[in-house]
Formats: sequence, C-alpha cells, structure tokens
Amino acid sequence: MKPIDYVNSLYSGASQIRNFQTQREIWPTARMSASPHPRPFPKGAPMALPATYTYGGASKDLQDFMNETETMALVVLKDGAIRHESYADWGGPNTLWMSHSVSKSFVSAVLGIALDEGLIKSIEQPVDDYVPALGIEGSAYKGVRIKDILQMSSGAGWSEDYSDPNSDMRRFGRVVATGGVLNEFPATLKRAREPGTFNRYNSADAQVVGMLLVAVTGRSIADYMQEKLWHPLGMEADGYWIIDSAGMERAYGGLNAIARDYAKIGELYRLNGKCDGKQIVSESWVRASVTPDAPHLMPGHRDLSNSVFGYGYQWWVPEGNEGEYSARGVYNQFVHVNPTKRVVIVKLSANRRYGLTHDETSYRTLETYEFLRAIAAAA
Repeated sequence: MKPIDYVNSLYSGASQIRNFQTQREIWPTARMSASPHPRPFPKGAPMALPATYTYGGASKDLQDFMNETETMALVVLKDGAIRHESYADWGGPNTLWMSHSVSKSFVSAVLGIALDEGLIKSIEQPVDDYVPALGIEGSAYKGVRIKDILQMSSGAGWSEDYSDPNSDMRRFGRVVATGGVLNEFPATLKRAREPGTFNRYNSADAQVVGMLLVAVTGRSIADYMQEKLWHPLGMEADGYWIIDSAGMERAYGGLNAIARDYAKIGELYRLNGKCDGKQIVSESWVRASVTPDAPHLMPGHRDLSNSVFGYGYQWWVPEGNEGEYSARGVYNQFVHVNPTKRVVIVKLSANRRYGLTHDETSYRTLETYEFLRAIAAAA
C-alpha cells in the first residue's frame, strides 16, 4: 500500500487491522533495537475480566465493547505483574502495533531526560532559543515557552478534527505521505490565542517537542530514545519510528511496538520514573507530566479548553479521585495508569468507526475510561 492510500483510508470506516500491524511495509522507519537485557513482566495471579462496566447509567457488556472497538491486545498489570493478557486472533504478543499519539508520551519522557542531563536549561525558555526555524516572523511558535507547547497550550491556530479531510491534522498527515518534510509544517501555523491560556490539542505542538529534542541532543529521536529509555526499560522487542524523507521521526504519532513494551512506560511512570530501583526519568518530571497545573489544563467542562480531559506534559488526566492518567492515541490506543489501585492497562485497538464523526459516538473515549476503570477495580 502506498502511504497516501493509507492516509486517505484513515477515518473512512475502512478496516485498519492489517495496516496497524504492517506500518513498516508502508513507511520508511527508524529502528530501536530490543534491549540487550530484556525485562519481561512476571506473571501474577490470573484475573477474570469483569463481565460488565457502567456507562451513561447503563450496564454494558465488556466483551462486546472489546469486539466493537476491534481490540487487538489487552494487558493488565497489578504491582508490576501481568494479571491478564489477551489478544485477538489476528494479533499476538509479538505483534508490532501502531501507537498513534501514545508516541507523544514517550517523546515527553525522553525530553525530561534531556532536561535532567542539562541539555535544556529550563522549560520556561522560548522554544526558538533552541529551534531558530520556529522563531521566524509570523510563526505561532515564536517566543512560546517550551512548557506551553508540552501542555498543548501554544496558542497556535489548529483543528484536530479527524472527520474533516481539510482540517489541519488531516493536512499535516498528508505531508509525509506525499514526500514532504514534517518539520517545515509547524512554522507555517499562525497564532490564534495568547500562549499558556487555552488548552487545544494540537499534534503540531508534539512535533515541535520532537524538533526540540533533536536540536538539543544532536541525535535522532530513535537513537536517543534507544539509549535513554528503550534499553534501560528492558524492552523485549525492536521498536520502530515512522520517518519522513529527511529522516525525521513522526514525533506526534509514529511509534510501533508490542503491547508488553507499551506497558513498560506505564509501569515506569507508576513507579515515579524508576525501573528496577534505578531512576530513569526524574520523579519531578514524572509528577509534573501527569499533574495539570493551571486553570486551562484541569479536567472537566470549562471555557478554557476544547476537551473535558485535563492535560500534563503530553499525558491525559481524566476527572476522578484516584490520580489516573493515560497515554492515548486515535483508534483507541491506551496506556492507562491508576496509581491508587497500582494498575497499568494497555488497550490496542483498530476501531474502524473512529473519526467518522467529531464526537464521542465514534471516539468512545469517555466510554473507554469506564471500561478501564471496571478492569482496574477488578484487578
């Protein structure tokens, strides 16, 4: 399949079951090798999934929801041990799966490492201090704090409407599919709001975070992440990043990995940045990443955001009193962490109705959280 044919098939109702497993057949990629010291999760006592969950005041069948959203993988960890692991008959534990925007949370983690290493002085600095191409006159990112970009509050004008073929997000997706260069797109955006005042989900912001990471490390995202995160976490399989014609990773949504390896970043954050007792990402970065710290970032209905979810440094924060947070991607990819219940859940999916409408009827994000909460309560 040609890249443009694949991109045009998205949000159309077409099945993506095969496509999400075979991204390397569609795109050029950069490889991160499996860790030389893999860390498989221990097996815990097997758990039975709950038969139902509650959504919208009604009892819903859990297995029906998994089928309707075309769930490829479901992995449930409790205290770092696998309590449940299941795959559709068209997937398996060794199947590489497209993560979409779950990728953003991985990039955020390694940016935190770069900050810890002193490669960035402060996220209070303007991003164009490090990426001068974003400082051109008229660019939405000129003078914008790194922190505001991490928190999807850059102020750039943007539409992330997947149901609209002419939205900024859909246009951005066609850039790499037609041989374009990803890093040229963000600087073309114009400012719509004062930075740091409104939370608008914007995948170009995440690509800017990737541009920043490359600028301060002098290395590709794949190369730096392999050394600083992939190998230290004991990833069991190779991971792959989709890259453009210039070799730049699609930082906003190009990581491919197996389900167990996605679970490792959830467990890392549940343990406040530690793996096997070693601090991989600083605890302060982890806590800040999953803690909304301004009115426009708080979960719940408000005039300062176009989402009911809270937002941190490329992590989503739902309403609730158990400290939950998630890495999330389109088509219902989730790495969900409930620190109160000491649970991490990975759900990888190919919900073909995703993005047919610009609302919950096709996204089913709110419903997924109730599905995940029912599983966490049973773990």
